[in-house]
Amino acid sequence: MRWRLAAGVLGPTFGLLAWLPALAAIVIDDRGRAVDVPAAPQRVVTLSPSLTETVCALGACARLVGTDRYSNWPREVQALPKLGGLDDAQIERIVALKPDLVLAATSTRAVDRLASLGLRVLALEPATLEQTRRVIERVALALGDAPAGPALWQALNARVDAAAARVPAPRRGQRVYFEVASTPFAAGEASFIGELLARLGLATIVPAAMGPFPQLSPEFVLRAQPEVVMAAAAALAEMPQRPGWRQLRALQTGAQCGFAPAPYDALVRAGPRLAEAAEALVDCLAGLNDRGSRAP
Repeated sequence: MRWRLAAGVLGPTFGLLAWLPALAAIVIDDRGRAVDVPAAPQRVVTLSPSLTETVCALGACARLVGTDRYSNWPREVQALPKLGGLDDAQIERIVALKPDLVLAATSTRAVDRLASLGLRVLALEPATLEQTRRVIERVALALGDAPAGPALWQALNARVDAAAARVPAPRRGQRVYFEVASTPFAAGEASFIGELLARLGLATIVPAAMGPFPQLSPEFVLRAQPEVVMAAAAALAEMPQRPGWRQLRALQTGAQCGFAPAPYDALVRAGPRLAEAAEALVDCLAGLNDRGSRAP
């Protein structure tokens, strides 16, 4: 008899079945589609960095046979075939790899085309912490190790709580401008970054009503006068040259965090390195003073 586990609909039954080894699974993805995944797929393609990192954090890195071009963590995935990105996934190369599971962001243009060619495609794209938890658990289920998902999420939460306890008292409650692109786009309250800041006792200057990652006018940022400015180190370095941005008091006093590429990647990817991201944020805050900045 063939067993199937359906993500999100098992309820109490899940606890009774979770111990069963390598069962086939029906997983509901973020399009609301049920995907019939074979037991413990051994040839997995990932088409977003957060999904690549999730597979590896769940102990299945060796099953990856290809990733998108931006997947760079952990180090071993850098040697895998790079198969394009959200807008230009290399369909023929993906098919040639004969994956038994493709994990892609819902915004990947090739999702429907890959599915039409007979590939099993799970489309998953978290925008909030709760959605990140759900994605981790669904990837674990698809990989044939359902209990690993909740276990990983519990471990991440414990590390975030430990990081929150280290936030310097004078910084608690302060308002943050967290830039995700220099146009400028910023993290809002509704994003996983905004929620992570809130877990640390901070707040973003961008209200939830504006969306997760809205584009802001420079005037909006100047009017808001955030107590702390956070961005990639390269973007932070050029901020004083932007028209009017020297008026930001956070830049004048050095209340700023410029993140090197590796920690910045962890900060802007909704995945299993969220605890690492929280620790990088707190390390910076702990190193701030009125005249200097910290670049983790």
